[in-house]
Amino acid sequence: MGNGKDHYYNKSKQEGYRTRAAYKLKQIDDEFGLLFGGATVVDLGAAPGGWLQVAAEEAGARGRVIGVDFQRIDDIDTEAGVQTIRGDMTEADTREQIRQAAGTGGVDVVLSDMAPNMTGEYNLDHARSVHLARQALDTAREVLTDGGHFAVKVFDGQDFKDFLADVEEEFAFTRTYTPDASRDSSSELYVVAKNRVDAPVEEGDVLEVDVVGEGDEGDGVAKVEGYTIFVPDAAEGETVEVEVTDVKPNFGFAEKR
Repeated sequence: MGNGKDHYYNKSKQEGYRTRAAYKLKQIDDEFGLLFGGATVVDLGAAPGGWLQVAAEEAGARGRVIGVDFQRIDDIDTEAGVQTIRGDMTEADTREQIRQAAGTGGVDVVLSDMAPNMTGEYNLDHARSVHLARQALDTAREVLTDGGHFAVKVFDGQDFKDFLADVEEEFAFTRTYTPDASRDSSSELYVVAKNRVDAPVEEGDVLEVDVVGEGDEGDGVAKVEGYTIFVPDAAEGETVEVEVTDVKPNFGFAEKR
């Protein structure tokens, strides 16, 4: 750790960011392009506000940035409208406040740089970080619009793969990334996910579909509200009753009944 006064700490002081963590979000955004002008952004665990500053810069005057934390967040002087909600995002009323603050357009980006209070017991800290990341994913599921983006911090460890798989089910594009601004001693990773697809069907749904084409593997292709479903042993031109067996962000599978 040294004396903690590292390059990014000094840079944040010079450039007016509240925390060195602001550079992590800058680097994530440079790499993946999550933030954009006019975006509505929710930042979970936002205090003291370094990520809010970066999000507000990128969202601009037409954007809206909502910070959620237990702790009070001092007002941020910026063109974008920054609103803070003091509360626990695991509680329904806090999530309802997020929805109200976002307005009818919904949320374009959900960010979380939350970390647990560290015990120094690696497995426990890892488990707690995955728990927080799952809460952030639940919030993203509730408030993100179709096509929305998500970035969340999590510590590497035994439960990481399962968490990553759950994120991959919700988004068309998922990557793990370690910004240069992360401390060398840290096990933190960021899961960055883009283009949420809220499929119009769920596993177990039974529906009648028209087979409108043939996939590369010879499966029939059906469309439900623009969403693609592959149906083995179905031919183009058929109308068949199917049961949905698997739902991915961009397509699903179903079996004839």
